[in-house]
Amino acid sequence: MKLSTKGRYAVMAMIDIATNVEDGQNISLQAIADRQNISISYLEQLFIKLKKNKLVDSAKGPKGGYRLAKNPKDIFIFDVIQAVDEKIEFLKCKSGTGCAKKGFCNSHDLWSSLMMNICNYLNSISLEEVITQEFRNHILKAN
Repeated sequence: MKLSTKGRYAVMAMIDIATNVEDGQNISLQAIADRQNISISYLEQLFIKLKKNKLVDSAKGPKGGYRLAKNPKDIFIFDVIQAVDEKIEFLKCKSGTGCAKKGFCNSHDLWSSLMMNICNYLNSISLEEVITQEFRNHILKAN
């Protein structure tokens, strides 16, 4: 599996907002771009999707910018990745179309199970847990 820059940059930007915005304030995309070394035009594309999926709110004007639409404890990493149309895929076969000539390949269940575990893991970690580093407890519990 390879997570593209869309998913990684969206998560980085959301963490940036959560750690750099005080209550009621907005943060500019330029500030995020400067701190995270991400192109502002790329961030603009991502934030259209994040706003559409109600993960961020925006305001225009001199004090405009973006802020989280929810509490960081209520925003899960999987939601951020999905919001920017990032697909977590391990399988060639989709919806019954086989990855082999007939039916599914012999490793289908293996990759399907791995994909489900990754999705469940990312859906169990909130933005707040990443900021406070509590997500590491998830890793410790798994081992």
